[in-house]
Amino acid sequence: LFSAPRDFTPENLAALVELIPPHGMVSVAPTAPFTPPPGTRIAEELVCHQMLADRLAICVPDFPVTSLGDADAEEMRALATLTEPGPFFCRTHQLGDFVGVRVDGKLVAMAGERLKLEGYTEISAVCTHPDHRGRGYARGLMGIVASRIAARGETTLLHVVAEKKTEIAFYERLGFRVRRDIMITMLERA
Repeated sequence: LFSAPRDFTPENLAALVELIPPHGMVSVAPTAPFTPPPGTRIAEELVCHQMLADRLAICVPDFPVTSLGDADAEEMRALATLTEPGPFFCRTHQLGDFVGVRVDGKLVAMAGERLKLEGYTEISAVCTHPDHRGRGYARGLMGIVASRIAARGETTLLHVVAEKKTEIAFYERLGFRVRRDIMITMLERA
């Protein structure tokens, strides 16, 4: 669960604690040093790059692409769990359009939309099964998603853990640049 309190007042922090599922976490992106609210603890902290698409090098895929939806949710979550592109929960696919590649009926690659801000949409869950990498699936799927975002007059953005150098280099080759770093703090109940 992502949260974005306007500020970290005691009232907002108390409301934030109520959002934390019993066996789950809530993520925040504080802009200043942060003390977890009473009854919580920091489960993990990550530095992420927020990257914007300045000049996308979009390629037209030469492989069949399918739209993904509720009927594909279980396979989508399994692929995300295997490849760890970032948070992907049972209803993440409902946050925007997702597309994928199937080989012999099995979902082997996907990309889609998640975070939406005025004028911006995030590409998310870009992942390819390890046995099917190097075939241009991620690049092609990102091109489809980014083209749809651009057609709406929005700017494409993405978030990537700063330690993932291979992924960052890939995104830079596609035309993304680092806009800023964001500290993501994941809280769980104490």
